[in-house]
Amino acid sequence: GAVFFDIDEIADRTTALPHMLPTPAEFSRHMSALGLSNNDFIVVYDTRGVVSAARVWWTFRAFGHDRVAVLDGGLKKWRAENRPLASGAATPAARRFRAKLRPALVRGIEQMRRNIETRREQVLDARSRGRFYGTEPEPRQGLRPGHIPGSFNLPYDMLYRPDGTLLPPEGLKEVFREAGLDSRKPVATTCGSGVTASILALGLHVIGHKKVAVYDGSWTEWGGRADTPVEL
Repeated sequence: GAVFFDIDEIADRTTALPHMLPTPAEFSRHMSALGLSNNDFIVVYDTRGVVSAARVWWTFRAFGHDRVAVLDGGLKKWRAENRPLASGAATPAARRFRAKLRPALVRGIEQMRRNIETRREQVLDARSRGRFYGTEPEPRQGLRPGHIPGSFNLPYDMLYRPDGTLLPPEGLKEVFREAGLDSRKPVATTCGSGVTASILALGLHVIGHKKVAVYDGSWTEWGGRADTPVEL
């Protein structure tokens, strides 16, 4: 009975930046076509564990739908536990879904620029340490090395157990604390293209942090411009 949420298709197709949020009207159209309504409790999963599912979870919440959860461990764990599987495409009947953007959960480039001066929000980067410090190349061409000035680094895979499920709450609290995060201050997460930043947002949500936003354009936007400051 599962339906497929394509994060490349259900996105802003007017920009070259990957996975950017579509308009509320476009999101509403896609969700209605998938047979979803505002009354549904939605469970999202992916094939790797908890990766793109976190982005979909955040997207629903950014569009005002809080009745959404992530299947911890995803299809990989489901398969390992010999749970039932189906093949073939689902054919859901269209329903009505109405999205309303929740700006508090989304950050744009100008907000991130201002935050360098105000430091109102802690910026947490989910990329690898090598990419954060500019010692590893970026996987996308044309991006400068380094990170947003003043940001902290917490590679997203630090949030996992060996089996790909999320750490328990106490373990999550510890890795965020070791990254230098102040649990009393708001957070904006970032990464390469807004996917693994959503994993950090999910982890913060699990431990009860209420003020967390995702920088939608992330490093593909910031590192792809010549007019944004960069630290190494």
